[in-house]
Amino acid sequence: MGRRGPRPVPTEHLKARGSPLATKERQAREVKAPSGTPSCPSWLDADAKKAWKQLVPMLESMRVLTKIDSNALARYCRTWSRWRKCEAFLERNGVSYPLRDPDGKIRYLQTWPEVSISNKLAQQLTRLEQEFGMTPSARSRIQVSNPEPAAIDPKVAKFFSPNLRVAK
Repeated sequence: MGRRGPRPVPTEHLKARGSPLATKERQAREVKAPSGTPSCPSWLDADAKKAWKQLVPMLESMRVLTKIDSNALARYCRTWSRWRKCEAFLERNGVSYPLRDPDGKIRYLQTWPEVSISNKLAQQLTRLEQEFGMTPSARSRIQVSNPEPAAIDPKVAKFFSPNLRVAK
């Protein structure tokens, strides 16, 4: 059985909401993930690697990806690859096939096992997509803090907006 109740809210999110629960002691106890981009595992098949290469830049730009997410992202890419293969099979063969009696007459239509497999993989993908913020409702729950703007050279500062910090 899973844990009861809602998931705990990270202190950074509580701070953004102005909650009195956002204390320095609480923040000090929270685990921080190592920053950086995970590398693509060599054991992924070609379709999964293609998904990896497509997703990593998008997740980086959303600032939700760290090195520790490598296994979860690999699971997502592999599951996506398997789901695509099941869907390709169903596109070629349809969702069912006829079962015939000894006289050759069709008794009924049987669904391919790939139908059930595809549905289960789709459910797994949905759960993983929610973890990474890859659905609209999941993105509405993710809040990231804005990094301090990078310092720019004073010679080129006049070409940028006035709220950027100028290097001295």
